[in-house]
Amino acid sequence: MEPAHNVSEFVLLGLTQSQETEKICFVLFSVFYTVIVVGNLLIIITVKRSQSLISPMYFFLSYLSFVVICYSTVIAPKMIADFLAERKTISFAGCMTQLFFGHFLGGTEMFLLTVMAYDRYIAICKPLHYINIMTGHVCGWMVLGSWTGGFLHSIIQTLLTTQLPFCGPNEIDHYLCDVHPLLKLACTDTYIVGLVVANTGMLSLTCFVVLVTSYIVILVYLRKSSTEGCLKALSTCTSHITVLVIFFGPSIFMYLRPSTTFSEDKTVSVFYTVFTPMLNPLIYTLRNEEVKNAMRKMWIQKVSFDNK
Repeated sequence: MEPAHNVSEFVLLGLTQSQETEKICFVLFSVFYTVIVVGNLLIIITVKRSQSLISPMYFFLSYLSFVVICYSTVIAPKMIADFLAERKTISFAGCMTQLFFGHFLGGTEMFLLTVMAYDRYIAICKPLHYINIMTGHVCGWMVLGSWTGGFLHSIIQTLLTTQLPFCGPNEIDHYLCDVHPLLKLACTDTYIVGLVVANTGMLSLTCFVVLVTSYIVILVYLRKSSTEGCLKALSTCTSHITVLVIFFGPSIFMYLRPSTTFSEDKTVSVFYTVFTPMLNPLIYTLRNEEVKNAMRKMWIQKVSFDNK
């Protein structure tokens, strides 16, 4: 039987109820979104055009930046527009679309970060075998696997959510469509879907533990040497670990729990929907000399071309 949907749209209560605060947030988050798009787009262009950034790490980084742009675009423009709207609404189809693509791209980013950690492990701990292991074919399959994993991660909970009957309340105490707030509105027992959401949190925790373990192994390995190459690798690993903590911390808090909502959820969500995507280009460029040098070279070439 088709689920009984008496709700054609949802009303989003937004990030804050203060009109003055919303105006300030409109300006701030517009700047944040611009930084996200421009910063990550600059990384993609730099990696694609630079002859020095041809290693698998930068191949994965360019895809990570692309995913980050797409993920932010699913969330941020709607949130920014709602800061100026008196009544914040989203259609049922639009809500489910945002839910699907949010988790699809978020899951893909999670798997890409895992792949990048594996790449660093092989490069640092097994350097003599790196070229034979991390071939272009293997890297391509890893990226495809990340997209597939993100899709499967999202489609299951999205299908379960769309099958829930929504027959009355339609106010979502959030600035986006997510599983926890939607479960509160369903006119049926949501225990099974709640378990799926908890499994999402378990998946995030598992990836996080695997990633932390791999970087601990790398750091222990690096302690044996103080060469310039190892110090450079240590700097790269530090950047990756920073991204992991900022990305996985809020995700684990949000999804590794029963189907309940907390007053802190909206604030925590801002971290992985806005702040992490914005910090991604800053962390990977300001702490990476190769990327900074490639950007300088690209800029100098552009200025020289414009002056001709």
